Amino acid sequence: MNHFQQTLENPVWHALNETHQNFALVYDTVQFYNPEICPFGAFTNASKTKDALTAYSKLTNDFFLVSENGMPTFDENYVVLNKKMEGCQMVMNDLIEVEITETIVPLNETHIQEIYNLIWLVMPGYYQKRTFDMGDYFGIFKNGKLIAISGQRMQTNDFIEVSGVVTHPDFTRQGFAKQLITHTTKEILKTGKHAILHTTKGNPAISLYESLGFELTRDMNWWFFNRK
Repeated sequence: MNHFQQTLENPVWHALNETHQNFALVYDTVQFYNPEICPFGAFTNASKTKDALTAYSKLTNDFFLVSENGMPTFDENYVVLNKKMEGCQMVMNDLIEVEITETIVPLNETHIQEIYNLIWLVMPGYYQKRTFDMGDYFGIFKNGKLIAISGQRMQTNDFIEVSGVVTHPDFTRQGFAKQLITHTTKEILKTGKHAILHTTKGNPAISLYESLGFELTRDMNWWFFNRK
């Protein structure tokens, strides 16, 4: 198994050990992103997560542990398991070209509030304003309004994750997401890294991702915890 394949098995862990190590909060066999950046964590030993979850819960009300396998342990006096979200991982195999007809704009610091507002409108629950620091973001504007986004989230020496793909409800079914994912993926491939993404099982968008050249590789669970 090569290094890339190893990183896919525990993507959050490897991102925090490599490209995003400056964002890492380390608790022995558990690592979390700084909660101002992204409320995600990962572990290497499911039986030794209890103390880390208690400590991290003092920094943020809600957070996720991401794992292919293993049920994390936690102290019910301090932490509540809200739900287990069954997800899946997809990896770009061969990019299928899509015509770019829209003007796709690189987003910068001046767009942070707009990005935050749009993502929380469409897909609330995980995105923080400083999630913007994890990678590059791109958008489509109509009449001066940001109406569609695609960005980058977890990164290692081998991959960059496509994430934050949202379109305002008034502008869906016009091909904006397809064009933005294609553009973002091309930007990733220019770096010499692989493009990956994560989504929930059964998400109708999976067929869109497959039409662009992404292939399902493995399950990836998202354990959603709350501070008690």
